[in-house]
Amino acid sequence: MLNYRKLILFITITSVVVVLGGGGFMVWMFNEAKHSNLGELTFENPLAIPELLEPTTDDQGRKVFDLTFTAGEIEFIEGQRTETWGLNGPYLSPTLRATRGDEVLINVDNDVEEDTSLHWHGMHLPAAMDGGPHQMIEPGDTWSPTWTINQPAATLWFHPHPHGVTAEHVYRGAAGMFILDDPDLEDLELPDTYGVDDIPLIIQDKKFNNDGSLNFDKSIFGNVGILGDEILVNGTHGPSFEATSSLVRFRVLNASNARLYNLGFNDNRSYTLIGTDTGLLEEPIYLNRLLLSPGERAEIVVEIEPEDDLILRSFEPNINGLNFWEQRFNGGNDTFDILTIRGNEQLVDSEPLPSKLVDIDWPEETNAVHTRKFELSGTGWINNEPMDMNRIDFAATKDTTEIWEISHEGGGVYHNFHTHLIHFAILDIDGKDPPEHLRGWKDTVFIPPTSSVRIIARFEDYVDPEFPYMYHCHILMHEDRGMMGQFVVVEPGTEPPSRVPEIDDHQHHNH
Repeated sequence: MLNYRKLILFITITSVVVVLGGGGFMVWMFNEAKHSNLGELTFENPLAIPELLEPTTDDQGRKVFDLTFTAGEIEFIEGQRTETWGLNGPYLSPTLRATRGDEVLINVDNDVEEDTSLHWHGMHLPAAMDGGPHQMIEPGDTWSPTWTINQPAATLWFHPHPHGVTAEHVYRGAAGMFILDDPDLEDLELPDTYGVDDIPLIIQDKKFNNDGSLNFDKSIFGNVGILGDEILVNGTHGPSFEATSSLVRFRVLNASNARLYNLGFNDNRSYTLIGTDTGLLEEPIYLNRLLLSPGERAEIVVEIEPEDDLILRSFEPNINGLNFWEQRFNGGNDTFDILTIRGNEQLVDSEPLPSKLVDIDWPEETNAVHTRKFELSGTGWINNEPMDMNRIDFAATKDTTEIWEISHEGGGVYHNFHTHLIHFAILDIDGKDPPEHLRGWKDTVFIPPTSSVRIIARFEDYVDPEFPYMYHCHILMHEDRGMMGQFVVVEPGTEPPSRVPEIDDHQHHNH
């Protein structure tokens, strides 16, 4: 009997130790999952400004840009070398810039050892030039899309888009900004000297191993993929920007795989939002916080005082619909200093911002011929189906307007929604009018748990029943897992195919 009692006591004590130990481990994991760099950075590194890539002009009058996928190595953090990808260099890309009405030709060479692609995010262009997963570029090949710029002035970007490995390819660093100008807006007094008072900010988070290599591990309890604990801006770690004018325009791009940034300043000053993903707002609005999910852009103007020492900071996103555990393991409690902005002793006086920016011809709900529903579920499904590269999910008809209802019924994870080709207006979020900062042209919208968004867009041109456009979650792990679909644009009265026809090798070469 004594031995039996000792056995019971031993089992009880062991169970308590295991439970307490496991609880201690979970507490430790919970504490370790909160990331912040506040107070850790010295901001000694001048912000790198990607150079503007100068085009040549061919015999057809096209602006010709040459880009090459390159594998390289770079020292983000002193003493540590990191293997990366870039375009025309070891990391990121020069900035492309074109004007409405320009015809462009972009030669994209693949000098890395993997098939990849290059998608023009936010660009209104033919499907065969879009750079999605159907336009793969094999090692040693060149892809040469050409199209005419026909959309408002905006801050766009480009990045790899191969199905199943987009997250990995983007994380390596091959991405860049594509700025569009509009001759009709030349008289609009906005800061517009690139690299001086018109500054790109490509924000990315990274994790590094002890040897400096990129860490591709996902959070053990998170469900959005890679969330890094170091921040790069234009590839610069701990960056500082020296302002020489009283107003500075920042073109902010969230180029991270999964992380949300809730942007404001350390002194809580307000700043001016003048543009969203694919164009300027009708009039400026004033904010002190702005949430950007992956793929979203914002053009903001910041007023600088002489000898200012400002920090652009990402405050806790505090994502609606997540409980305290889900918040912690998906970045909802994280805070990061992004960039220091230092004002010179004397600043050039900038022209005051205009009270009116542009007129927008909004699509009308009464003109919509279709209302489509897209339900995002889990981490890899839209309308209960994963992506099928051969399936055409629907066809839109040229010269029509559609309303799309995007809903996220589940919990525990956030999504966003990006669509190729079209620029959309947000009609409502959870049945309510969108906030002011979302009342501009968009191509990507954040969808927190148990939320729904209605958007409206026109399908105006670029008919092609064979080459599809994509729509997908821009949380890149979710996209890779299958949270993506595809559509074609057809002429009225056309019977669209239900499958993607076999696409021949001409996709790899000049069109």
